[in-house]
Amino acid sequence: MAMAEESPGGRRRSPPLLRSLRKAAGTVASVLITMLGLLFVTFLIGRVMPVDPVISVVGERASKEVYDAAYRAMGLDKPLLVQFAYYLWDVLHLDFGTSLLTARPVSEDIARVFPATFELATLGTLFGVVLGVPLGVVAAVRRGSWVDQSARVVALIGYSMPIFWLGLVGLLIFYGILGWVGGPRRLDIFYQDIVAPRTGLLLLDSALQGEWGVFRNAFSHIILPASILGYYSMAYISRMTRSFMLEQLGAEYIVTARVKGLPERTVIWRHAFGNIKVQLITVIALSYANLLEGAVLTETIFSWPGIGSYITTALLSADMAAVLGGTIVVGLIFVLLNIFSDLLYKFLDPRAK
Repeated sequence: MAMAEESPGGRRRSPPLLRSLRKAAGTVASVLITMLGLLFVTFLIGRVMPVDPVISVVGERASKEVYDAAYRAMGLDKPLLVQFAYYLWDVLHLDFGTSLLTARPVSEDIARVFPATFELATLGTLFGVVLGVPLGVVAAVRRGSWVDQSARVVALIGYSMPIFWLGLVGLLIFYGILGWVGGPRRLDIFYQDIVAPRTGLLLLDSALQGEWGVFRNAFSHIILPASILGYYSMAYISRMTRSFMLEQLGAEYIVTARVKGLPERTVIWRHAFGNIKVQLITVIALSYANLLEGAVLTETIFSWPGIGSYITTALLSADMAAVLGGTIVVGLIFVLLNIFSDLLYKFLDPRAK
């Protein structure tokens, strides 16, 4: 049987396995409480919205008998806590109700539209990371130079410019005038229904099935909205990278490394950047989550059939089942990405263990 360790202060410490189990239990409990709070908030939103869910189902011309029967069948005659318990049970079984617009289960609609948002946000995040991280590092190393000033201006524009304005200007210039990219939606009409939607990721499905004409057309459509989202992500990532690097470059161990005669590339990338990569994980994860959740305007401008466009259309049509189902999925994504970043944080930085 494992004995408790004794700390330098004389107090007995729990065995490592027990400490790990306690931390895991704390993480699980935190996630469950967060999700329970999210579900309770979405439940209350569905109850306080000025939309009668019974009228949405039976219609405005239904008789009082039909209305009352539907009211009881939906459990609205029961206490609020009982209604929440029913709502929680349904959500745990991935039952978000039926969409009024599509007449299909909301879970099926979300499974159909989410891959489009996932593909768009993933490509945008890749652009942001590939361009933002080196830009932030170079700006920090050459602090005060024209490179640093240019990088700060680029980041400022990315933060300040409304994303819908960038989307409209991009469509006008690169699609309308120059014709370099495809227009709105994911594909031209000619290429639709050629590729079987195995994963829902159009680029991946077309590549796996060898439909390179579809792949090129899909890429021409996704490159502009992904670049706009990537620019927004790059502005955030480059700014945070620059800030983290400036803090490390002013540390004593960097001065010591330079005094020892280490190459500047080694000092910057192995020592300074090596100490900020763990912090960047959280930044990139949050940026990715924001793109998954915040691509509503981009999807609307480009007629992109993703979850953001789905929630917006449902909200304008008072389709609360679809709105709340989409909100729960987005909240779950935030929670899962935070957990993933924490696990990766501990894996890359042994001190966090």
